[in-house]
Amino acid sequence: MAKEELTYKAAISEIEKILAKIEEGELDVDELTMNVKRVSELLKTCKNKLQKTESEVTKILESD
Repeated sequence: MAKEELTYKAAISEIEKILAKIEEGELDVDELTMNVKRVSELLKTCKNKLQKTESEVTKILESD
């Protein structure tokens, strides 16, 4: 079974939820470490998606 790709919107939503927990002080040290790592992964995913989209839009605009 193929791994389902995370959408940009879903990644941003998850980041926002984690940040809310951090701001509210709901996480202990172990959870904080794990969640910071997850946010880092999600940010990389978002950055890659934005770069890919920018590249595709540039190609479309240049082809006209």
